[in-house]
Amino acid sequence: MPLSINLTINGGARNVALDDPRVTLLDLLRERLALPGTKKGCDRGQCGACTVLVNGRRVNSCLTLAATLDGAEITTIEGLSNGELHPVQSAFIENDAFQCGYCTPGQIMSAVGLIMEGSAGDDPERIREGMSGNLCRCAAYHGITLAVQEATRRMAENRREDAA
Repeated sequence: MPLSINLTINGGARNVALDDPRVTLLDLLRERLALPGTKKGCDRGQCGACTVLVNGRRVNSCLTLAATLDGAEITTIEGLSNGELHPVQSAFIENDAFQCGYCTPGQIMSAVGLIMEGSAGDDPERIREGMSGNLCRCAAYHGITLAVQEATRRMAENRREDAA
């Protein structure tokens, strides 16, 4: 029996018919909605390559059943930029926070979530702990930490400028 859910994906409303209620958000995004930026790494919730934001919170999309998300707002790496790079994306480039790039979309989405949660701060250890669910086989962790610190500062400055 097909199930229909309504989602807001990267700012656009979508009505999605699910033939199988067991389909994960990751498979829905990649295979049905042509959003391949979210990567399938371990498919067990252990690597973080599939991290997306659901209602502003970080989730492993490989562990999330799409059927449970009716009415949810989902942001993927494809929806992060609005014509210019997001501050986290810019900081990743400037701080050489990736090597092979496979984990980068999940790392960036996790960093955005961490900053939005107010959990990043400027403490490198706190950032490493907050990002610990995202693995990088190339070991670009130093650059990732620096990028999160830089993006946190930039986003705080942008909020102050917007408030003024």
